[in-house]
Amino acid sequence: MIHLALFVILGVILVAPFSVKRIEEELEIFLFIMGGVTVTITSQWSAHLIEEAVMEPIKIAAAVLIAGMLFRLFQKSIAKNIERLVRATGLKFFVFSLIVLLGLLSSMITAIIAALALVEIIHCLGLERKSMVRLTVIACFAIGLGAALTPIGEPLSTIVVSKLKGEPYQAGFLFLFQQLWHYVFPGVIIFAILGAVLISGKHRRKDASKSQEAENFKDIFIRALKVYFFVMALIFLGKGFKPIIDTYISKMPDAGLFWVNTVSAVLDNATIAAAEISPAMTILQIKSALLGLLIAGGMLIPGNIPNIISAGKLKIKSSEWAKFAVPLGLAAMIICFFLLELVRMP
Repeated sequence: MIHLALFVILGVILVAPFSVKRIEEELEIFLFIMGGVTVTITSQWSAHLIEEAVMEPIKIAAAVLIAGMLFRLFQKSIAKNIERLVRATGLKFFVFSLIVLLGLLSSMITAIIAALALVEIIHCLGLERKSMVRLTVIACFAIGLGAALTPIGEPLSTIVVSKLKGEPYQAGFLFLFQQLWHYVFPGVIIFAILGAVLISGKHRRKDASKSQEAENFKDIFIRALKVYFFVMALIFLGKGFKPIIDTYISKMPDAGLFWVNTVSAVLDNATIAAAEISPAMTILQIKSALLGLLIAGGMLIPGNIPNIISAGKLKIKSSEWAKFAVPLGLAAMIICFFLLELVRMP
């Protein structure tokens, strides 16, 4: 009965933000409540969980708050330099370069900083809303992929390297880079090309700098607070859904792991990786599990931290995000799946 209840809750989490406007507008509160419900149903409340849920989001929320204030203070200078670059290179080349740089540098500067830089630059570009949403989604896919290449890029990669540091893999700082770069690099380049193709110079507004001035320090603080509760909600959800992960997901073969990890679109991918990844797995199982998590994480706003930060600051709704990101993510997963199948072939 507990598993059935969890599957029902998972269905509600997937459907409700797109069918109830109030839930879409207050997604952080909704996910926080759902996370608390799952933990309660599975009787997993503990002092350790509460401490983790309270402490873990502080670093992310603080980074969002500090970076937001810095960007606010220097926004005019940033906007002028972005404008010069766009005029010098052209919007399409600028978009291509932006996605490539943020995607690949995210493994060193962290996915959080990459996402914060992305939204500030997008503000300066002043794109028409459809183009803005598309660029944000595509760039977040690239950031999510690139951040996994080193243990400092995002929590998922930190956990995976930690779990595989012993025999037989002896995973070190460059382990994930060595295993995933030939999937991640082409993926980031393809996303960058797609971004350059879909964004047109004719969509640019002339009042971009004025629109940025509307945000004050109160707005920045509220956004950081929302990110704090968003991350807390994901911690609760990851813990609450752990029985399903342990029972149905962690024991699957590599192809099954790849596709079932689409649940990372709504659950914390670091939590799923912590439950799934084991030194007993083959390298192909590890690759399949990780690539499924990384790609699917871009499909919905709760899927990863760059999505949460970008959608929050740019006021992108769940339905707007999913309308473009879900088909894009599924297409990327199909291509990646066939590449994995080719690797498996003798």
